[in-house]
Amino acid sequence: MRAISNISRRKFMSRGVSLLAAGASMIMLPRVATATPDAVSNPMRMPGALPQLSTLEASRVAAMEGGHHANEEMSKCIQICRDCHAMCTQTIAHCLKLGGRHATPDHIRLLVDCAQMCATSADYMLRESPFHDRTCRLCSELCKLCAKDCEQVAGDDQMVKQCVEMCRRCAESCERMASKGAA
Repeated sequence: MRAISNISRRKFMSRGVSLLAAGASMIMLPRVATATPDAVSNPMRMPGALPQLSTLEASRVAAMEGGHHANEEMSKCIQICRDCHAMCTQTIAHCLKLGGRHATPDHIRLLVDCAQMCATSADYMLRESPFHDRTCRLCSELCKLCAKDCEQVAGDDQMVKQCVEMCRRCAESCERMASKGAA
């Protein structure tokens, strides 16, 4: 019995160290990729790389990759998704401070879902995933629901009203990207 547990520990430690090393390299990879000369010609599109690309860089990379949406419209959609993610995230904190109907679990959960889906859609588009049309379709749906929900609780609160407008813009942009991917 003791021999089995020692083997299991060794396997665990070996695999654990391997996973730790892989995780560390994944964290470092976007920084290394942006620092190397070949980063633009062969970028790794990972969720961690998203905040490091400006709209101009994303546009240039998309154009160089020659994907089926390598154009300005995709770059705009990526930026709108990033902006919507930020707006929803800020609105969550704002709504929690306001309390009451602004802080209901369903409303906060929808804001979180919308923010996360916006970030995910941007990631998929940045790396020209063949599935980005599907993530954009879901992102559009969530943004519409989030805008409707925020509109119902907004009252005269300007930040929540800004979230409504941002979600609507993102829904329209993602809907266009989803329809282009399906064509």
